[in-house]
Amino acid sequence: MNDTLQLINPIPLRYVNRPGLLPESRKPTPQNDWKPYLIALNLTKRCNLRCGHCYLDATTRASGAADELTTQEVYTLLDQMAIVNKHAIVVITGGEPLTRPDILDIARHAVKGGFMVVFGTNGMLIDDALAKELIDIGVMGMGISVDSVDPAKHDAFRGLPGAWARTMAGIEACKRNGLQFQIHFSVSPMNYREVPEMVAFTHKLGARVLNLFFLVCTGRGEEMTDITPQQYEEVLTYLVDVQQRYPDMLVRARCAPHFKRIAYERDPNSPITKATGYMGGGCLAGTNYARVTPEGNLTPCPYMPLSAGNVREVSFVDLWERSEVFDSFREPKLKGKCADCEYSDICGGCRARPYADHGDWLDADGWCLYTPKGGPKVKVNEIGVDTAPEKFEVRWSDEATARFKRIPYFMQAMVKKSVEAKARERGLAVITPEFMEELRKARFGNEKPVFKF
Repeated sequence: MNDTLQLINPIPLRYVNRPGLLPESRKPTPQNDWKPYLIALNLTKRCNLRCGHCYLDATTRASGAADELTTQEVYTLLDQMAIVNKHAIVVITGGEPLTRPDILDIARHAVKGGFMVVFGTNGMLIDDALAKELIDIGVMGMGISVDSVDPAKHDAFRGLPGAWARTMAGIEACKRNGLQFQIHFSVSPMNYREVPEMVAFTHKLGARVLNLFFLVCTGRGEEMTDITPQQYEEVLTYLVDVQQRYPDMLVRARCAPHFKRIAYERDPNSPITKATGYMGGGCLAGTNYARVTPEGNLTPCPYMPLSAGNVREVSFVDLWERSEVFDSFREPKLKGKCADCEYSDICGGCRARPYADHGDWLDADGWCLYTPKGGPKVKVNEIGVDTAPEKFEVRWSDEATARFKRIPYFMQAMVKKSVEAKARERGLAVITPEFMEELRKARFGNEKPVFKF
């Protein structure tokens, strides 16, 4: 798979269900406004690789699966998504999304709808002409998968000789044409010792972000072996510490909520634990994140085939706002040590792992070594939550807009929410560069943040 990984044991089909919808009275309220800030669209099973860890079990068939959403069905889906949050980041992925013939038309429709559009890709099909076209469309960036600094190991993992070289050529095409990119690295027993080298390599490439995805063995990867809980803790601790050495590149663990707990243990004031909006907590699945499968099923994340329903049968709006499945993630009744843990609000464990192991996504995450110590819960610092008694529109000055656009695309949604909320609290109708600088200093002091603000 091009942009992620996952799970520990095969998922019996009996765990894949179709729960109903909550009554209208259970829809979100302004006080409990669950919005999707990140939506992954797995739009095809077509792929030019055959990776051992693919959660979608994508194939090399030129035509993809017969039941994939059509172009018009994807347009309808995007229009419905815009009703819930037209400013969400939409990740177009697959399989390999660039093998789908209509994918650029879909990207255009998404951009016109107001979404921040990015791709999850293996990068092998990106050349100068495509990079320029993606920029012209308004695509904000590419998440490109690299699984080793050793070309031979990457090629073996991806199932194709020469894959590493073609991915590097795609990255260079992005760089030549000014298309932002980030690197996705799937942590596995094959490569987990390479993490320090990969961090340095990614920085040398000029990427703004390195996302490290932690294996949850599902799809084609269900036969794989995960790294041990001890190795998991070791790698996460290293990632928390290494960020200080790369202030101009974000280094983040994905599918590893324990990252927040380790960061807090290191420094309760760490920006990792105080991030605004949806980034403040641990796992985003079902709360501010959702995934649509090629055939239209809506799931909380790519690693749980736990369908809330199909967008061909029920609108995205109703599934997002009234699904019993999604409701269980928003007000979770966690079990085991996750329920007792003082870090449950900023971590909460990975829900995919217990689901993969025995079908109960609310059970304790068996890959966490931490033993709860009791005491009060560590709360998320919800910077950016609008507490003004009456909402009103704020606008951005031209100078503030220009400054805002310097922020990497992956940070823009939560920065926008935070700045506008603070402006409303102050009663400001216009956001200026001076106000933005005031907020930056209040947040970071004289330290250099990992992005320009």
